[in-house]
Amino acid sequence: MKTLTFLLLIFGCFGLPPSAQTSKLNPALIKKIDSMFKDDQFWRIEDQKLQRNQKSVYSAETIQQKWAEADSINEIKAKLIIKKYGFPGYDQVGETSNDFWAIVQHCDDDIAFQEMVLALLKKEVDKNNASKTNYALLTDRVLVGKNQKQIYGTQIKRDPKTGKWAPFPLKYPKLVNKLRKQMDLGPLADYVKQFNR
Repeated sequence: MKTLTFLLLIFGCFGLPPSAQTSKLNPALIKKIDSMFKDDQFWRIEDQKLQRNQKSVYSAETIQQKWAEADSINEIKAKLIIKKYGFPGYDQVGETSNDFWAIVQHCDDDIAFQEMVLALLKKEVDKNNASKTNYALLTDRVLVGKNQKQIYGTQIKRDPKTGKWAPFPLKYPKLVNKLRKQMDLGPLADYVKQFNR
């Protein structure tokens, strides 16, 4: 799921409600999350270089090791943030809320934590204080992590034989596009097409 998450960040579009622009933000928390997100993305970007046969100063082994270390450290920091602030929504950190969500997406070794954050994120989404697209992505991430069928089709896998990307199994395949639209996601076929270019 590591490559998938990086690609989701590239293709994802997240809106920020106007009300968040006038709220009192927490600069210290924004700075902390920004630093975490920088660490989160660094090794993913280096891995993408290797995937595209581009030059990296790091070996594949070093990238994987450092990537795992960065995710582990970020998970500890994310748990402390959740404990102190709850889910940091737009009113606390502006668009940096989306970066915090991405860090939680990468806490795959602690699905219980992701589920707890999902419940907190839902409360913020209901107040229009966080991205419902992010909520859909984390919902599917948790379901796939628990070997259950996903709802929105956001989690995809690559077939090692064909090299083609396709969604993990869907709970409601006939309703998926309607459900995706409710979460500001485009049609599933278009989404998958982005990965198969």
